[in-house]
Amino acid sequence: MVTNLTTEQFDKLREDSVNASVGSLDGADCDICHNKGYVASVVNGSLQTRECVCMAKRRGLKRIKDSGLSDRMAECTFKAYETPEPWQVDAKAKAESYAADSKGKWFLASGSVGSGKTHLCTAICGELLEHGKSVRYMRWRDDSVRLKSSVNDDGYESLIAPYQKCQALYIDDLFKGGATDADKKLAFQILDYRYGNRNLATIISTEKTPEELLVIDEAVGSRIWARSKESCVVVSGKHNWRLK
Repeated sequence: MVTNLTTEQFDKLREDSVNASVGSLDGADCDICHNKGYVASVVNGSLQTRECVCMAKRRGLKRIKDSGLSDRMAECTFKAYETPEPWQVDAKAKAESYAADSKGKWFLASGSVGSGKTHLCTAICGELLEHGKSVRYMRWRDDSVRLKSSVNDDGYESLIAPYQKCQALYIDDLFKGGATDADKKLAFQILDYRYGNRNLATIISTEKTPEELLVIDEAVGSRIWARSKESCVVVSGKHNWRLK
C-alpha cells in the first residue's frame, strides 16, 4: 500500500532514520546520538548534522585518559572519599558544592603529600565530565616543562591556548618542586586569562598554602585566592592517608 506523506512527515522520517542508527564511539554511552557523535535534523529540505553534547564528555575523557588520570577516576570519587575526621567532612562538602556549581569559580586544595587533595580534585573532574563539561588535566611538573621549553617558538600561543581557554582546567601540584621566574610567568599567563573570563572553571591542587602562594608571586597568589576563597580546602599538618 502506498502512503502519501507530507513534506514534514517525510523529513521527520529521514531525521528519525539517521538518529536511530547506532555508532561505535567509546568512552561514554549516549542515549541521544547512540554513540555516533552527532544528531541529524532536516532544515529547508536539507539533512544536516550537528555535534552531540556527549562529544565534550568524550573529549574530556580522552584527555583524562591520555594524561594518566583515568585510573584514578575509578577510585577517586566522592563516594570513595572517607570522612573519619571533621576536616574531611568539611573538605568533601566544599568539593561537592563546587562540583555542583563550578561555572566561573575556582577550587583550591592545599595540603601535604597524601592529604587527599588529588582525590577531591579528581572527584570534581569526574562530576564535571558526567555533566558534559570539558575538562583539561594539567600535571604541572610535566606540562610546565614542555610549555616553558617552547616559550620562544612560533607555535607557543597555540600550545598554551588550550590551558587558558578550556571550559574547566585542573592544575595538579602547582609549583611542585619550586617556582622559578619562568614557572611564575607561565602560571600568570594561564591564570590571568582564566581570571578575566568568569565562564571558566579552574581546579588547583598544591602543597603550598594560600599564604605561600602569595609570597611566591603576589599576582598569581592573589588571583587564586580571589576566585577560590569560597571553595578553598587547606589541610594543615601532615596527613598522609596513603599510609593508613
